[in-house]
Amino acid sequence: MKALFAILPLMLLTIGLNAQSNSEFTDVDVVQFEKMMEGNKNVVILDVRTPQEIAEGKIKGAMELNVYDPYFENKVEKLDKSKTYLVYCRSGRRSVSACNIMSKKGFNSLYNLKGGYNDWAKKH
Repeated sequence: MKALFAILPLMLLTIGLNAQSNSEFTDVDVVQFEKMMEGNKNVVILDVRTPQEIAEGKIKGAMELNVYDPYFENKVEKLDKSKTYLVYCRSGRRSVSACNIMSKKGFNSLYNLKGGYNDWAKKH
């Protein structure tokens, strides 16, 4: 039993690192995210937070698509896969999930806002 408790933290760390690793999308900071937004008609800003969170503020022009919506995957499939998606949530974790789902659905140009709307709001 003691051995289990000794290796449990290592197992959790490994699982956490694997969940954070990605090759299907790119993490970007607020400055990079903002630069990618500027003047590019092929870019879609995608807010994957809940309606309650969005009511507290959002990035101007963002499309809203709650990652917790049971129909999220169905709605994602209707989006234009040729566009570039700048995806964000509150802290950057749910947007990782959203990017992973979108990647599996055939989206190739995905960017996740590190730190999410929390970091965005600090700079704006």
